[in-house]
Amino acid sequence: MIYVCIPSHDEAPTVGLLLWKIRQVFAAFPREYHLLVLDDGSTDTTAEVLEPYTRVLPLSVIRRAQPQGYAASVEELLRKAVELTDRPKRDTAILMHADFAHNPQTIPDLVRRIESGADLVVAEGQLEGEPSRGYRLLRRYAPTLLRGVVAVPGVKDLVSGYAAVRLVALRNALRSQDGPLLHTDGWAANAELYWRTGRYSRRVETVTSVERHDLRTRPTRVRPWQCATSLWAARRILRSTPVPPAPPETAPRREAEAQAVT
Repeated sequence: MIYVCIPSHDEAPTVGLLLWKIRQVFAAFPREYHLLVLDDGSTDTTAEVLEPYTRVLPLSVIRRAQPQGYAASVEELLRKAVELTDRPKRDTAILMHADFAHNPQTIPDLVRRIESGADLVVAEGQLEGEPSRGYRLLRRYAPTLLRGVVAVPGVKDLVSGYAAVRLVALRNALRSQDGPLLHTDGWAANAELYWRTGRYSRRVETVTSVERHDLRTRPTRVRPWQCATSLWAARRILRSTPVPPAPPETAPRREAEAQAVT
């Protein structure tokens, strides 16, 4: 089973179209899948848009009366996927955004990498249609702001927010933490997710995916300077909540890979 996890807040113009595009992808790429959408206290017509899709798609909608933020939405969706699976070593969760920036056509590539043995696959964004130079610069240098604190071998785009993770790796990461898995929010939460699940992944890979920012019908919510400040502040939070040591079943392989790189 592939659980496609989509956090959403006030994305009524795009979330329905995204679900239909995902359906088309799986029609041409036959795999068992289930859509999980979390409506994080939307004040637009997101609920009304999603309602008819629940009758025609394998879709579960989680609704909150009040917004709790991106990281809380992502974690609840991923926990739901772990709760639903009965085959965590086989099943996969895919995280993607509801604003149509992430290309659904990348899903087969993500799934094939998992089926070939990867436990975490990050879709690194090739940005198109974003008018802000500040956004592009921030996206390029975001990993630099987290350098020395967060490291995921082989992954350059730590904040993409589009990734696939084998559920056994996610389950082990959840079990390793007392309390929440994610302690940061926004872009930092994406990096933290890859950092924590990557520790329990025997193999981490990346794919390149076109990331469109001209298909979004609302203005961007990213304020580059504010986002950069948040990423820098996240360093202190992440240092105070380190990732536990890698478990025995993943450590030897990761050490061997690290030696091969050096």
